[in-house]
Amino acid sequence: MVRINENYDKLSGGYLFSEITRKTRGFQQANPKIKVMKLGVGNTTEPLTKTVINGLHNGVSRLGFGDTYTGYGDEQGNERLRTEIANQYRKEGVEVNPHEVFVSDGAKPDSANIQSIFSLDASVAVQDPAYTVYVDTNVIAGRAGEFNKEVGLYDRLIYMPCTEENGFFPDLPMAIPGLIYLNSPNNPTGSVATKEQLKTFVDFAREYKAAIIFDAAYSAYISNPDLPRSIYEIHGARECAIEINSFSKDNGFTGVRLGWTIVPTDLIVEDTEFGKINKLWNRRQSTFFNGASNIVQAGGLAALTEQGQRESQEMVEFYMGNAKIIKDGLESLGLTVFGGVNAPYLWLRTPNRMGSWDFFDKLLNETHVVGTPGIGFGPSGREYFRLSAFGHREDIEEAVDSIKNNLKL
Repeated sequence: MVRINENYDKLSGGYLFSEITRKTRGFQQANPKIKVMKLGVGNTTEPLTKTVINGLHNGVSRLGFGDTYTGYGDEQGNERLRTEIANQYRKEGVEVNPHEVFVSDGAKPDSANIQSIFSLDASVAVQDPAYTVYVDTNVIAGRAGEFNKEVGLYDRLIYMPCTEENGFFPDLPMAIPGLIYLNSPNNPTGSVATKEQLKTFVDFAREYKAAIIFDAAYSAYISNPDLPRSIYEIHGARECAIEINSFSKDNGFTGVRLGWTIVPTDLIVEDTEFGKINKLWNRRQSTFFNGASNIVQAGGLAALTEQGQRESQEMVEFYMGNAKIIKDGLESLGLTVFGGVNAPYLWLRTPNRMGSWDFFDKLLNETHVVGTPGIGFGPSGREYFRLSAFGHREDIEEAVDSIKNNLKL
């Protein structure tokens, strides 16, 4: 006899984006002649750049000849790609060694899988609101405890509220955690941590031998040179932080799938020696993962060339142009909007502090625009709403015009 993992039953309701899809589909079925405009899920829409396409084509072509064919690659990733990722960090003044770079099929799976190398009794601190993967995967692992529907919290997680008062970056947790999830630029709030804010957490983690899981998947969107793109810009971060990043949002690899995780050899937690955590992640990847597609990694190498980086920056600037259109349009209605400056997400305070699912229904019914209810990211998002800048320009403009002309305030 076998039993299921009952922690799955502790997940609070349906997966956020599945619920959005369900409600949107219901509206479309009831109103088949109405066009629904989607500013909800953070899915890229613009085509891959010419340099990336050429790189992917080259990766495919090499498989057609005996002398260039490759089968299984290194589970840690192509050595050239790992070296080039490390070089990109060095260009930003951050020292990363290629053997500390682990190439994967994306930031989302790494954000979920990385906690498997830490003990199941490790306490977990998360930003609130937070990207749902941080919470849900720790629920499944059994670290979160029971969900309290009255307050919308898991009883064993340590929540770090992100509010207007603290600029949507949390204060230090009230209890001492083992794992700390931080995300900057933040999804969903669009806020970006300063060096001083990150230093506070780095110092805290070093003092208590905690590990920071730092999700930097949107770091390419930071245009302010005074804001850190990597947590390793902070002195001491190599001793306490793992950084996760992705090709998805600045190169359009959301469906292509390619990311990486940095696990410094310096990283030490309680009862571990130098290099141990790096070795554990290497063992985990070697055991569970056969490496990212060799074709996709060829596209990643192309994206990191000088021309690839220029084209990537153009893509980022395009989406940030979308963000400005959305932000300007909403603010012209007198709405309060955060983010959208160094991040592709906009965090809207709902009119009259209405519940975020109520605003979802209002926005869909009155303007035919789909967004993401803030409550889906945690209880601190109850009166907020996320909009995404990912979309074709004409679709963004049409959606904003519909909101400006049809939303009843």
